[in-house]
Amino acid sequence: MKIGIIGSGIVAQVMGKAFLTEGNEVMMGSRDPQKDSIKKWKTENKGAKSGSFAEAAAFGELLVLAVAGHAALQALEATGLKSLEGKTIIDITNPLSHEPPVNGVLKLSTAANSSLMEELQELVPKAKFVKAFNSVGNTQMYKPSYKEGKPTMFICGNDGAAKKQVTKILDAFGWETEDMGSVEAARAIEPLCVLWCIPGFLRNQWTHSFKLLK
Repeated sequence: MKIGIIGSGIVAQVMGKAFLTEGNEVMMGSRDPQKDSIKKWKTENKGAKSGSFAEAAAFGELLVLAVAGHAALQALEATGLKSLEGKTIIDITNPLSHEPPVNGVLKLSTAANSSLMEELQELVPKAKFVKAFNSVGNTQMYKPSYKEGKPTMFICGNDGAAKKQVTKILDAFGWETEDMGSVEAARAIEPLCVLWCIPGFLRNQWTHSFKLLK
């Protein structure tokens, strides 16, 4: 499969490497495809490609949105939007405020009854957004290993087929999946990032994941 990554930071690089490891073709999209960090990533990952946001969006049969939350809407607009229509987009973004944490607690830039994912879906109604991978650190996104078993990834989105597609990816990446329903569930899933970060800020603990017991 051809995977287009919208973003070029550490999360984008980790996801790109994971998809390459699973035998996919990957193009990383950036505002500056020639910057040193991307050149280094391509050198370390044979067959990896890079291009603009628009080129990566056009290349990918499936897309991964892996930019800072405050840049998500602008990044999608830079793709031209048309090339996003009909495609599954794994949305890893979190609407985190620029303010520093207070006693380990970050602030969100969204209101309590809204989410960044809903804004993205409204921007591109014909795209198939699936929220995933936003509630864990980049070191555990691919093949996490815990003595307690597979961790749980909470997902949501309006398109059932797209969620099944992402569930298969999560299976391959070593996760169990819990489908929390439609796009509105992102109002609950996005704040999990805030919860996940608290042990990190308070105790420098950054390797944990969530697990749903039932």
